[in-house]
Amino acid sequence: MTTETDLFARSGSACELCAATADLAVYDVPPSSDGSADQCVLLCPTCRDQADGTAAMASDHWRCLADSMWTPVPAVQVMAWRMLTRLDGEAWAVDLRDQLYLDEETLAWAQSGVDQGGADAAVAHRDCHGAPLAAGDTVTLIKDLNVKGAGFTAKRGTAVRGISLVPDNAGQIEGRVNGQLIVILTEFVKKSA
Repeated sequence: MTTETDLFARSGSACELCAATADLAVYDVPPSSDGSADQCVLLCPTCRDQADGTAAMASDHWRCLADSMWTPVPAVQVMAWRMLTRLDGEAWAVDLRDQLYLDEETLAWAQSGVDQGGADAAVAHRDCHGAPLAAGDTVTLIKDLNVKGAGFTAKRGTAVRGISLVPDNAGQIEGRVNGQLIVILTEFVKKSA
């Protein structure tokens, strides 16, 4: 039997992270894999592209980890832990990662594939005064902002509730102003108490 056959049998012909069933392929769990089913997972294109960094992280897609992280398969546990770690700016992801128990060997494997000093670790969203921002925070605009393409100006003093963090850009957040979801530069907001 091939690795792919083993993985299709193990996963029930579904992505081992999000349960999608289309265009599945073998994904070697880095940093080193011997190509065996024990060190690979079966992933859909969305999970593959975000896992290897060729696509931006879509945090809502990864809510599926609330189910798949409970698997007894170490390779899937490793991938779940790593993706939750990359979503450190999302409170729900931090909560899930804190619930995920990995034995020492599996945790060491998971940590070995995470660049502790790399780009993901460096993405820390901060307001104009340097206060750390987290998903779900409320911020206040410190200047009038022309919203391109929407035809209105977001006025200074406007409260933006329930912000989302742009995962790969520490200088940007997303929030709703006048019912419109917009991207806001963190240098133009201050965190509300």
